[in-house]
Amino acid sequence: MGKLDGRVAIITGVGPNIGRAVARAFAMEGARIAINHHRAEMAQRTVDIINREGGDAIAVPGGITDEEHVRSAVRAATDRWGRVDILVNNAAHVNPKGVLDMSYAEFKAQVEGMLHGTFLYAKYAALDMVERGVRGSIINVVTCAAWQGEPGNIGYTTAKSGIVNFTRSAAMELARHGIRVNSFTPTATEVDDEEALALRRARAGTRGARKFTMDYDAIPLGRKPRTSDYTPGFIYLASDDSAMVTGTNLSVDGGVLAKYWAWSPSTGA
Repeated sequence: MGKLDGRVAIITGVGPNIGRAVARAFAMEGARIAINHHRAEMAQRTVDIINREGGDAIAVPGGITDEEHVRSAVRAATDRWGRVDILVNNAAHVNPKGVLDMSYAEFKAQVEGMLHGTFLYAKYAALDMVERGVRGSIINVVTCAAWQGEPGNIGYTTAKSGIVNFTRSAAMELARHGIRVNSFTPTATEVDDEEALALRRARAGTRGARKFTMDYDAIPLGRKPRTSDYTPGFIYLASDDSAMVTGTNLSVDGGVLAKYWAWSPSTGA
């Protein structure tokens, strides 16, 4: 018996990295899953993997800032399975530029693509949960950059930090309905999926070199997390194991957020 048996989840932004890993882990724990990605073929690829592995998934492709799409995605899940118990707001819009070189149009699109999309999916999933009396779980994926001042990534860090307090506010509002809202903080991730690696290389080729040097290996526990390091935390937040956890954040970051800024793990001292 899985920890999510009989539950229905919607997961947004399911590409071949964290989103797909979470979707497969939820399916293995017994959840039925509606898979979102703005590209229909990407959503369907994950659906095919899950169904091939014995799970039950459908694709709900579309843009997360399209209000009618969000309504229809929630409706698709409830039409098929009768309810929504879990929402994972995972979709992100990556465009690493800083305040000096990012246009206002780019900034607006990036912030809307994450912060506004998180609002819309949370709103319509929560409305359905309230109407059906479902004591659900909403998990908003943020990043270490939501808590720290990363240079050269102004839109991403602004949107993700906004999601941190959106999580707290929504958690307080929805608590009376028994709906829990939490955030999950991953960090730079060790990509071991061939499709994800190819996608990362393709994106890097179109963006050019970043202006600020980053040491993504400077992690106190000595290595970057893999997607398999994250999935137990998502299952915990989605399941009854976290029945009294709301309005907070779970970081699975190898100690990155706790690290003193001047200390380098590579020194060994």
